[in-house]
Amino acid sequence: MKRRSKIYAGLAAAIVPVTSVIMAFSGTPASAAIGGSGPYPADYETSATLANHTIFRPQNLPSERLPIVVWGNGACSANGLSQGNFLREIASHGFLAIANGAPNGSGSTNAQMLTQSIDWAVAENSRQGSKYYNKIDTSKVAVAGFSCGGLEAYAVSNDPRVTTTGIFSSGLLNDADDYQLRRLTKPIAYFIGGPSDIAYPNAMDDWGKLPAGLPAFMGNLNVGHGGTYDQTNGGEFGRVATLYFKWRLKGDTTAGRNFVGANCGLCGSQWSVQQKNLTLDDDTPPTTPPPTTPPPTGGTPTCTAVYTVQDQWNGGFVANVSVTAGSAALTGWRVTLTLPSGASVSSLWNGVTSGTSGTITVANQSYNGRLAAGQATSFGFQGTGSGGGATASCAGS
Repeated sequence: MKRRSKIYAGLAAAIVPVTSVIMAFSGTPASAAIGGSGPYPADYETSATLANHTIFRPQNLPSERLPIVVWGNGACSANGLSQGNFLREIASHGFLAIANGAPNGSGSTNAQMLTQSIDWAVAENSRQGSKYYNKIDTSKVAVAGFSCGGLEAYAVSNDPRVTTTGIFSSGLLNDADDYQLRRLTKPIAYFIGGPSDIAYPNAMDDWGKLPAGLPAFMGNLNVGHGGTYDQTNGGEFGRVATLYFKWRLKGDTTAGRNFVGANCGLCGSQWSVQQKNLTLDDDTPPTTPPPTTPPPTGGTPTCTAVYTVQDQWNGGFVANVSVTAGSAALTGWRVTLTLPSGASVSSLWNGVTSGTSGTITVANQSYNGRLAAGQATSFGFQGTGSGGGATASCAGS
């Protein structure tokens, strides 16, 4: 069951923020200037054949083909410069980034506009006389969006041309929409603003319901719902989103190592990271190297479990349990979790649960059961009631 925030629902209802209305009567904002930290300083433009969109691209098109990133704005705003710093940064690294909405436009957008962006890019790549002729990599397409724009991205993520989905501070509002999760077949990444993000409970609920075997990344940066899009070059969200698209759309495995493995570049940083079924495209997962000596044998492998409430609200909570192997390697683990009276589990990720209330057990998934001595993993869940006072113990195998 999802926690439906009235505030978040309002943001996702295509209400145009006051700032976009003000910008509609002003000149081009400074954030639209040519730039970005990448090797191809980027600009934006419009096209008569793609009405009500804003196209971010390298000012001078490089020889390499441009993968496509189509973007839905926060609040489904029809101001295509709403996340201008962020999209210009992505474009400066050799991408064609197309936002819903005209520059400084007003009104609201819809998911169909993302499909229109893909259609236009594919057509321009094939049109002789277009400056984009044979300049776009139409085999690499990301659909992504912030808040309400993330809901737009979900809606078209089953387009067969889409190769990855990016959900930024967003999550489905109603359980009736969970069919959109079940039809996902391509890698997905979530970039959320931490427990203070009003979309956090919905995003974590979606995370727990993803299809088994789907490659997925979850990153939480505790900055709240607004992210860092307005900062220079999109701030930390701009940096990390660019790395993700470089990996998924350009096959850059150096960028991919920021997201994959126990020692990933974002692991142990200001980001809180979870992973599912992730390997690098070269099929060489950056796992922790095996020990040079065999692990100790004999006795029963041990582990510890530490329970933490990450978010609590009236009627529900999100909790995390960290599982750490003892002095011997584990081939599997099982956590016994005793919940307080009145509390129950509504969705759980990175583990297999038996029971929903009282004393329950959570066993490892196939991908996180083997732990080297001292190595840690975690599982999390969303629950109803109060999460305080739960206890956890761990048994290894």
